[in-house]
Amino acid sequence: MLAIQAVRTGGPEVLEAVDLPVPTPGPGQILIRHEAIGLNFIDTYFRSGLYPMKLPAVLGLEGAGVVEAVGEGVTRFVAGDRAAYGNGPAGAYAEFHVVAADRAVKVPDGVDSRSAAAAMLKGMTAEFLIRRCYPVQAGDAVLIHAAAGGVGSILTQWARAIGAQVIATVGSADKAALATGNGADEVILYREENVAARVKAITGGKGVRVVYDGVGADTLTASLDSLGRRGMLVSYGNASGPAPSFAPSELQRRGSLFMTRPTLFDYITTVEELDDSAGALFALIASGQVKIDIGQTFPLGEARKAHEALEGRGTTGSTLLIP
Repeated sequence: MLAIQAVRTGGPEVLEAVDLPVPTPGPGQILIRHEAIGLNFIDTYFRSGLYPMKLPAVLGLEGAGVVEAVGEGVTRFVAGDRAAYGNGPAGAYAEFHVVAADRAVKVPDGVDSRSAAAAMLKGMTAEFLIRRCYPVQAGDAVLIHAAAGGVGSILTQWARAIGAQVIATVGSADKAALATGNGADEVILYREENVAARVKAITGGKGVRVVYDGVGADTLTASLDSLGRRGMLVSYGNASGPAPSFAPSELQRRGSLFMTRPTLFDYITTVEELDDSAGALFALIASGQVKIDIGQTFPLGEARKAHEALEGRGTTGSTLLIP
């Protein structure tokens, strides 16, 4: 089968196409024939060495397709089921992948494989951020960075569906139009405007209740300065590099703020948490309140080009690799 390996740490040039044997599912595992594979920023963190992993390695944590075979003891799936996963194990950049049955979910009717692959990791990330990390309520003012990206576009729609006041930041006029189309009440061009000043103006000086920051280095200060008293900064990504360290006293000085650095994997540890997260996501997709924007697709063999586009901020919405 075709697979894409990172042979060493570095830029997109370290990704190489290889021919590997189709794996066999062991006890408790299922073999999925991919119809679509999700590309995520976390893949670039593993490739670059920011997040360590044993190399060479096939990247990718997210995919969807058809169950080809099940291992001993599996009752959650049968061959022919449609399945998706969004939390690994690594190895999704391949035509076939073996995953634990209790780490995958069934894809319901009405959700196609491409939407499922594009939505699992990003959508479940949005779910735990907005429902459980900081439970957004109707009327809350929220700031969402990179609102035209994969997670950001889902967060924007989800917050809008709840009834929050959504303030979005984007990097270009084209992306501003996307954020507005997804339900943002106000859009800030972060390269051209003072984000915190605009946020305070929009909120009448109060600031927002929560900031969802997947950008990292470029936005940390603006995120802190955009929060109101006892607000929460949720720093969940490093699109511009890791956020810099700062003294905890800065949280006190800015209004007794809270800050968390969460990861999806701590919010879907059990089968029940996984099914609840995916179920909430699929329900919103089926209702039409959240639409999965697949901004671009690349053949699996062109994963290197896909990484270049993602890191060059040349993508919108979700990006897929198609076997």
